[in-house]
Amino acid sequence: MVPVVSLLALWGYATVTTAQDIAGLRQVQRVQDEVRAPVTAAVTALQAERLAAVRYAGEPSPALRGAYRDRAERTDRAVAALRIGDRHTVADSGELPAGVATRLETFVTGAERLAPLRADVLARRTGWEQAYERYTGAISASFAVGGALGGVHDADQGSDARVLVEFARAGEALAQEGALLAGARHTGGLDGDRLRRFAGAVDTRRALTGAATPDLRGPERAAWRALADGGDHAALVAAEDRLLTAGPGERALDTAVPRADWERVHARVQSGMHAIERDAGRAVAERADPFTRGVLTPAGAAVLLGLLAVAASLVISVRIGRGLVVELVSLRNDALDIARRKLPEAMRRLRAGEEIDVRSEAPPGPPADDETGQVAEALGTVHRAALHAAVERAELASGISGVFVNLARRSQILVHRQLSLLDSMERRSDDPNELGDLFRLDHLTTRMRRHAESLIILSGQAPGRAWRMPVSLTDVVRAAVSEIEDYARVEVRRLPETSVVGAAVADLTHLLAELIENAAQFSPPHTRVRVTGEPVGNGYAVEVEDRGLGMGKETLAEANRRIARSESLDLFDSDRLGLFVVSRLAARHAVKVHLKTSPYGGTTAVVLLPTALLHSDATERSPRAAVDEPQPPNSGTRA
Repeated sequence: MVPVVSLLALWGYATVTTAQDIAGLRQVQRVQDEVRAPVTAAVTALQAERLAAVRYAGEPSPALRGAYRDRAERTDRAVAALRIGDRHTVADSGELPAGVATRLETFVTGAERLAPLRADVLARRTGWEQAYERYTGAISASFAVGGALGGVHDADQGSDARVLVEFARAGEALAQEGALLAGARHTGGLDGDRLRRFAGAVDTRRALTGAATPDLRGPERAAWRALADGGDHAALVAAEDRLLTAGPGERALDTAVPRADWERVHARVQSGMHAIERDAGRAVAERADPFTRGVLTPAGAAVLLGLLAVAASLVISVRIGRGLVVELVSLRNDALDIARRKLPEAMRRLRAGEEIDVRSEAPPGPPADDETGQVAEALGTVHRAALHAAVERAELASGISGVFVNLARRSQILVHRQLSLLDSMERRSDDPNELGDLFRLDHLTTRMRRHAESLIILSGQAPGRAWRMPVSLTDVVRAAVSEIEDYARVEVRRLPETSVVGAAVADLTHLLAELIENAAQFSPPHTRVRVTGEPVGNGYAVEVEDRGLGMGKETLAEANRRIARSESLDLFDSDRLGLFVVSRLAARHAVKVHLKTSPYGGTTAVVLLPTALLHSDATERSPRAAVDEPQPPNSGTRA
């Protein structure tokens, strides 16, 4: 596939490059047809309307008024050709640079906002100079559109676009000359600021035509030479020179250049420049045609031959590699199925205590002939070996759990008998010293019973103790305190009255005892361990707080993660077996246990008892009061 992909990449690059070139050339043609030509027509109409507005403002008459309205209607039609709907222009297709659409919107909006000016001119509320300024500003926005369109072309066409913009500016300068002179003939002549404007327009036109005309191509250059060498252009240049030195006053203008002579040569030169500009724009679009530039013939042949080569290479590669690919895909799917589904499912079933048949889970296949088949056979062997190891581990864990449960049950029976015997001896003894020794021995035996029950819980079984009637939560907490070594350091705050259902008393006592013992072991001997509790919205919260050195953030997160998990085969390290016991008991009764940092620097264990474990009846029963129940946890008074 490497040579095929390389060939395909080369063919794709050639195809994309050719398509981009053709698309760019086509875009130049669309720019000329859809944007440049309509903008040129709108500018020409605005220039004619500006001249008509200046003439009417300087010499109001019915004929000039009608001519001005006619020019305004033509301008509106030319500007409307640039609109698509009410808010969009012809440049909003998304294929042109963003600057083109923005600048064209500015030009069209400026032209559309000339309506109030027209009303003022017709009502003679605006002079010709103000009208001249407004129209000139609207026309100037069109040259920004032409400048933005230069970025659409390649290097050669970009030069053509520059020539078009410069030539269009030269035509605008010539139109400004005519408008300025038409207004000045009726309002005092060319003097002061008017003369400076006229001279600036003359200099601008001559400079721009001098810079742009040498870069015109073919027929456009010939047309310009014919126009420049003709009598009209020479007469225009001579008239401009005479007007610049005519002096102030209307008569001086008429003496220097008669009105009829100026309008005749000015109109002919302006018409010729507009014609050259239109022809140059069409020539740019024609030169952008892919067939004219010869882009399609060699590029199309290269793309077609490349496509044939790619197709032939693909057919050969598919015929050679199809069988191998099918086998590899099947092998990959089998491996993924084993890794993602079969092995995890088998491990889950083993953790749940189910039995699996290794032969049915991973049946051996027929002997393999090729390398791929041999890899599949080896994969099946590895699968069966992993299943065998998992089954053996589960059987070993189950056997060890059974041994632990058996030994723990025996120890539990002996401990219960020992507790009964100690209870009888305590009742018969009158010697305070002897009674104190018996109490200490009773306390040690109670701790032994809890350790035996922990062993049963670690083995996945339930302890034998249970109550049928609810028991006061205060008694449960005191019983838990009595099952630890440093019970004297534990301070149980007064708990709001509530009871725990009998089925959860033994497990909840064991859970609290493990947490309280951890708090006592991991805090200095002179500090206190406080147990508090209060009802909450989701049940009852019991907090066990120590004032030790605390746990680091990572250690605390790991401990909470271990408490939240309760898989049967994921045993913890021997130093934290109490947390595993807590996680088992919490999972059994949907109790939430969370460790957090204490404000005093130690650790606080929060035990959230769900509402289902709480008895609605306010009557509490002490574990000692249920005489018909199995052996309850010792009360705090014994400790």
